[in-house]
Amino acid sequence: MTVISVFLHSFGFIRCHPAGVSSCEFDMLNKKNLLLSLLLAAVTVVAACAEKAPPPQGSAEATAVTVVTLSSQPVILTRQLPGRTNPYKVAEVRPQVDGLIEALLFDEGGIVEAQQPLYQLDDATYQAEFESAKASLQSAKAELEEAQLSAERLQKLVATGAVSKQENDEAVTALKKARAQVAVKRADVKSKEIKLQYARITAPIRGRIGISSVTQGALVTSNQLAPLAVVQQLDPIYVDLTQSVSELLSLRKALAEGTVANTDKVPVAILMEDGSRYQYDGKLEFAEANVNPTTGSVLLRVVVPNPEHILLPGMYVQAVIGRGVREDAILVPQRGVARGATGGTTAMVVNSDNIVEQREVRVSQTIGDQWLVENGLQPGDRVVVEGLQKIRPGAPVKPSEFVADAQLAPDSVDAAAVNAVNKG
Repeated sequence: MTVISVFLHSFGFIRCHPAGVSSCEFDMLNKKNLLLSLLLAAVTVVAACAEKAPPPQGSAEATAVTVVTLSSQPVILTRQLPGRTNPYKVAEVRPQVDGLIEALLFDEGGIVEAQQPLYQLDDATYQAEFESAKASLQSAKAELEEAQLSAERLQKLVATGAVSKQENDEAVTALKKARAQVAVKRADVKSKEIKLQYARITAPIRGRIGISSVTQGALVTSNQLAPLAVVQQLDPIYVDLTQSVSELLSLRKALAEGTVANTDKVPVAILMEDGSRYQYDGKLEFAEANVNPTTGSVLLRVVVPNPEHILLPGMYVQAVIGRGVREDAILVPQRGVARGATGGTTAMVVNSDNIVEQREVRVSQTIGDQWLVENGLQPGDRVVVEGLQKIRPGAPVKPSEFVADAQLAPDSVDAAAVNAVNKG
């Protein structure tokens, strides 16, 4: 009552005696003013409430959203597998004769050509043996010539009876022995020549040579275990990948059922350790028939061009390899799919009446920045990708089509690659 009295007193509706508020008297003359003021306050409150009242249900304005209309398209299903690089060819340089290293004829770590000289052994002994063998060959040839003349001479005399038939036969036998001796000496010359050539050790293949295990003056033998150096061919280079057996069986089943097409001819993209893509794509060469009992995986080998030798043996890389081509795949932008607390995925779809519907969908893998849809969505569905925070199921919307850009194009869908698969 005190607060009401103060309020009325402040507007002059009561008059108070000096004794205080308790002795105030109501001014009957201001009754009309009081009623008018109360009526004015009530009208003001009613007007304010009318302004804040929500519009009747069913009269809500449509919310502007951006949608993507889905369509089916051929898509290469890919799998990113870890791998290691290995040289295309490896050749160990070994001596085939004994001797002292006289000179090193290459730069360690450089590129050597096939048959390029690498080491020179002390070949004085082999040179002398070669010359001796050539001299023996000449002696044998002279004896052959003598035996041939004698045989021809006796052949003429035997007809006249001047010599016996036995002497003629002995001459013919001596001629054959002389010819055989020449053949033996010729083979000996060839053997000595090969040993002399082995004194200069050459590169068996073209490639990059490593460090030398010996220096000038070292003694090497033809049966030693340690190689003198190793030459590796790095262009092209192998990338060896591992794939689980279950994944391989799943792919073979899909191929047998015809749900995907083979991707043997699809290029294999190589990703470097820092995530960047290598400038050259590889080609799948073969899949190993044996399963590693420890890891339960099989080996896939990819051949990759490496002209600049950027890939070196032992490097860790990732390979994006094709697992098959799905001709009628449906892709939906990741921003249009929401995952619930229980792990389920849903999408907001605009129906023909421009009303929002919440649809449960099942997706399997990402391709670029999109999900591959397994079920729940069909070609022609309009999925909301922008304005999701402003809508709810059953709400009317005003959809506008999203303008496609490079970000929505899946990286692994290559039209040329798909055509190559279809033609193959």
